[in-house]
Amino acid sequence: MSADTPITDGRDPASIVTEMIDHVLGLAVTWTAWDGRPLHAGERSYTPHKAIRRVTDHLIDHLAELEARLAGERTIPDRWHASASTTPGDLAPFTSHDLDEAVSRLTRLGRIWAARLNALTPDQLDRSPGEGWTFRQIAFHLAESTYYADAVGDLTTRIDDQP
Repeated sequence: MSADTPITDGRDPASIVTEMIDHVLGLAVTWTAWDGRPLHAGERSYTPHKAIRRVTDHLIDHLAELEARLAGERTIPDRWHASASTTPGDLAPFTSHDLDEAVSRLTRLGRIWAARLNALTPDQLDRSPGEGWTFRQIAFHLAESTYYADAVGDLTTRIDDQP
């Protein structure tokens, strides 16, 4: 197992993914207070839209991988620019309408992931077809998507901390 292989435990993989989404959306409710300045984490910058985009893209990318492998097909290589790029759309104000859209989008993706993972047997989760991490490992890897939301953080506490 390589150093970047996700560590798993006895938790339900579907719950791991939906709990990650709940965490992201729990922070996103504070993002309508964003002042328009990108927030920095390491060498990269993040905004509310960028965090939502990255979480969504990550869920879609690995869902496409899982489905292709189950169908016995080759996976499509990931060509996302990921968090290395900040688009003009990422810099737009994050409104209550954007929050509603994010909630709808991520909640639906969470339900798709939960249904798919719950339909798999323990053997399918741990001895997944094709190359790559097991489907259980992918679910635990997806939990790391909280990083993007955490990079933006809870903006109500940042606003409350301002003099």
